[in-house]
Amino acid sequence: MFYEDAQPKKISDRFTFTEGPSSDKQGNVYFTDQPNDKIYYWDWKTNKVIEFLGKTGRANGTHFDKDGNLITCSDDQGEIWKISKDKKIEVILKGFEGKRLNGPNDVWNDSSGGMYFTDPLYERDYWVDFKQEIAHKGLYYRTKEGKTVRLETFTQPNGIVGSEIFKKLYISDIDAGKNLRIRYPWRRKTF
Repeated sequence: MFYEDAQPKKISDRFTFTEGPSSDKQGNVYFTDQPNDKIYYWDWKTNKVIEFLGKTGRANGTHFDKDGNLITCSDDQGEIWKISKDKKIEVILKGFEGKRLNGPNDVWNDSSGGMYFTDPLYERDYWVDFKQEIAHKGLYYRTKEGKTVRLETFTQPNGIVGSEIFKKLYISDIDAGKNLRIRYPWRRKTF
């Protein structure tokens, strides 16, 4: 095997709580330090960690869209952000059916320009005047045109990743103690 003798190597330990890794087309790995409200990236060519952005809306999960924008689940105000390489920020989702999202957690973008994201509820001590407006904790899909639909409700959905080759989404339902595989058209299977 190619990586048979590979051993992990610590690159940095200056963070409080890292989350949401995703890589760009060049192979750099972006991740968040949510308590410190920052996004960093590991430059694979130099093996250095570089701060990409501060004041990220408390970004958690991240994923790159097909155009190379970093999509973040910025849960401070229950939003999803699109951040360009030159750090221009656009809030692309503020809520669902006129209500504040609980706290978007993880996101996966498909090649058609849509995105799947989880919306559990992990109340944060930095939220100001938070009031839960959506009772369920769900999986959502946002089309490239901006229409958002709730696909399913979970106990506490968290991590999400997809495979277009296999036409499947993989979702972790933390409080239920389950990992789920969803195959189109939305047949749910626990594994």
